[in-house]
Amino acid sequence: MASIRPIKRPLGAPVNAGLGAQTVVHSKSAAKVRESVPGASSSLFVNSVEKAMRVLSAFSEKQVTLTLSQIANLSDLDLSAAQRFTYTLTALGYLEKDGAMRCYRLSPKLLDFGYSYMASSELLSRAAPYLRQLSRETEETTNITVLDHTDIVFTLRFVSRHVLNPHVITGSRLPAYCTAPGLAIMSRLPADQVDSLLEQSSLVAHTSHTVADPEKIRARLEKFRERGYSHTESEYYLGDISTAAAILDARGHPVAAVNVAVSRTRWHGAKDEKRIANLVIAAAEAISGHR
Repeated sequence: MASIRPIKRPLGAPVNAGLGAQTVVHSKSAAKVRESVPGASSSLFVNSVEKAMRVLSAFSEKQVTLTLSQIANLSDLDLSAAQRFTYTLTALGYLEKDGAMRCYRLSPKLLDFGYSYMASSELLSRAAPYLRQLSRETEETTNITVLDHTDIVFTLRFVSRHVLNPHVITGSRLPAYCTAPGLAIMSRLPADQVDSLLEQSSLVAHTSHTVADPEKIRARLEKFRERGYSHTESEYYLGDISTAAAILDARGHPVAAVNVAVSRTRWHGAKDEKRIANLVIAAAEAISGHR
């Protein structure tokens, strides 16, 4: 999606923001966080790990630097607990402390996790040449995305010179229900999984073109499944046109999606949709075919 922006930045992703006063957005309560985590009630669940992740997750593109009190507030921890977790994460190298400003920021060390994920992914390794060729053929931005809970996550991206928003990076997230890659993946999921995903999604109209009604979403998923690709226009950001197809594993289960994103100014209607749809379907089938 050419001009989309991430709704939540992954840990360690670069942003352009300076130091200074910030408006802190409150996080969900600790109880709600625990309720949303499958297996949190198990005796095997380590609460201290979950709390440490809450501290790291307090940082975002809008909250690049945080004071200790802000961290405590956002992670729903008392000040003493926040201090212990912040100190430990700083000692381990995952946070950096600015002594003069009395605040913390994420460390580049967190990028090690993203690198390890990408370097070890068989899917990304086999998808890369097909995605690169797709980018060359269309001269547009191409992406591989995976489904994570109710979001799609960009895991591989070739940006064209025509891209509207170059700030969308690997690790950026968007809601699945109103994006072509998300809908392509959803169209190949069992009905009960689709129902669960929609129930847990915040179905809001991001633009006047967004389809946010559950029944209408289910109807279009059926249509997308029948024709083998999904297509959205200006549903998350105005001017974004995206066409996607699901990548399947050996069991026929969707594991990712490949899409081409085109700016409205470069779009030529049904002719472009048919051409790009054929290309993304071919790319998805080629990637899926390597078992």
